[in-house]
Amino acid sequence: MRNKKKTNNLSGMLDNIEGAGETGDKVAVADILDTVGQRSFGPMLLVPGLIVLSPIASIPGVGTAAGVAVLLIAGQLLIGCENFWLPAFIRRREVGRERLEKSVRALRPAARVVDRVLRPRLDFLTRRPFIYAVAATCVVLALTLPLLDMVPFTSLVPASAITAFGLAIIAHDGAVAAGAFVLSLASLYVVGTVIL
Repeated sequence: MRNKKKTNNLSGMLDNIEGAGETGDKVAVADILDTVGQRSFGPMLLVPGLIVLSPIASIPGVGTAAGVAVLLIAGQLLIGCENFWLPAFIRRREVGRERLEKSVRALRPAARVVDRVLRPRLDFLTRRPFIYAVAATCVVLALTLPLLDMVPFTSLVPASAITAFGLAIIAHDGAVAAGAFVLSLASLYVVGTVIL
């Protein structure tokens, strides 16, 4: 596996994701998670959020698997775990390296815009006890992803909120966390519209 670099922005995280795993045609979710660090709540949230926002989400079942991953990660934070565990069926899922690199390239223009916005501010919103409110909200958002998986594009709203929470924690940007809470409310509205 290539060496990871510690980063506090989206472009650096995409660099790490793109470099995940050994050279080969396939990259496992486990390789990506090992690259971002399994003790880091922000990056661990960011990865499934980015997966749903990227072209990889066109693979059937990816949204549901991402929802399960977020549910487990956020749930483990709520009960005080320091290392995040994910089941083997998620860790073993693979994506073609070419598809992964294409997805990363598709996200880079947005990453450059996001990175200009991110900066440490209102950082109390990204630390305890507020981090538990973030985790609880992510649990709710994770439960919506399987419901929205079969309706094209509807999962983008909760995935955007999850991604924003991950970025807020990485960059200690409480303003982005506040925006993610607003996006979370919009997600619940989308779910209500789809179900009803």
